[in-house]
Formats: sequence, structure tokens, C-alpha cells
Amino acid sequence: MRALAINGSPRKGGNTETLLKHALAPLEAAGWETELVQVGGKKIKGCMACYKCWEKQNMQCVVDNDIFNGVMEKMVKADALILGSPTYFTDVSAEMKALLDRSGFVSLANDRVFAGKIGAAVVAVRRAGAIHVFDTINHMFLMSQMIIPGSTYWNLGMGMDKGDVDSDQEALNNMKNLGETIAWLGKAMQPQMANFPKAPVSYE
Repeated sequence: MRALAINGSPRKGGNTETLLKHALAPLEAAGWETELVQVGGKKIKGCMACYKCWEKQNMQCVVDNDIFNGVMEKMVKADALILGSPTYFTDVSAEMKALLDRSGFVSLANDRVFAGKIGAAVVAVRRAGAIHVFDTINHMFLMSQMIIPGSTYWNLGMGMDKGDVDSDQEALNNMKNLGETIAWLGKAMQPQMANFPKAPVSYE
């Protein structure tokens, strides 16, 4: 099985990346294929609401001059998505917001391709606002009929400077448990996925 972690922080090697790596470690130990993709700091535009993805239904966005379609391809192939963001004015980074909007819309346009996948949100925060970031990511998961596992606490870690989150032992323990829970859930779900009750998309 495949787990894809996506880092929405432009600060490479920062606290968000550290948390994501700790969440992936138990999945790697369980034999999953894992990958960490950097989106923060990369060129990714927001959704234009042009509905071309609904016309073409080719698992892609019509905007093809940024990183989105390559990341979307990886998301489609993954069994579990772990999306991480720093806390910017109590919300996700601009790059993560663009990814959420466009991937969620392309997924809906293509017969709910995210339906039945496991989705987990991970947040790095200096002090406050992390729950709103957590909710923003989970809203896309829930609208897409994804399965959201719980853990020992909200999936967040405290810290401002690079490396600060390494001192947040509760957060690191939570990430370990999150990865273990995803591995368990994936194993439990795998035999049943052929019967997943995927709902049709309708705005009527």
C-alpha cells in the first residue's frame, strides 16, 4: 500500500516536515511504500473554477504550467494521504489551500477518485490557530468521502524555529500513533474496498 505525505510549508526541513516524517515512519516499518512531496514554496496556482476538469474528466487540471498535475497523479495512486501545513494566520499555507481546492475539485469531477482513501491532517503551530488549519484540511477529506483516522490528540506539534518540534514529545508520540493507526486501518479496509459505497456527485 502507498502513503503520500505532502508538505505545505515553504520552509524545507522545518517543523511540518519533521512531523510528517514521524507519521510516515510506522508505515514504512509496516511495509508500506511511502513518499514525502514538497508543495510549500513551489509554483502552484489556485483554482479558477473553470470546470474544465469536469469536461475532460482525465484526472488532471487544465492548468498545466505548475506542479499540480504531477502531485495529483501521486495522490490518485496513494491509499493514504497525509497533508501537512504550518499555521499562517490560523489557516493553511497558500500552497496547501491551492492543492486542497484543485485536488478536491478534480477528484469530484472524476467519479470521486479520493473516495475510500485514508486522509490525515498534520499541523505545525507556534502557539494558536492550529485547530482551524486541521479543520481546513479535513473539510476536503470529508467532502471527498475519505476516511479520517483519529490519534492520541489533535495532529499538531508546537514550535517556531526549525527543530523546535523535536522537543514536543507529545506531538512526536501522536505522529507515531497516527502512522500506526493508518497502517492498521489500511489493512482492515483493503479487503472491503471493492464494495465501498461511492456516492454520485450532484449539486441539484
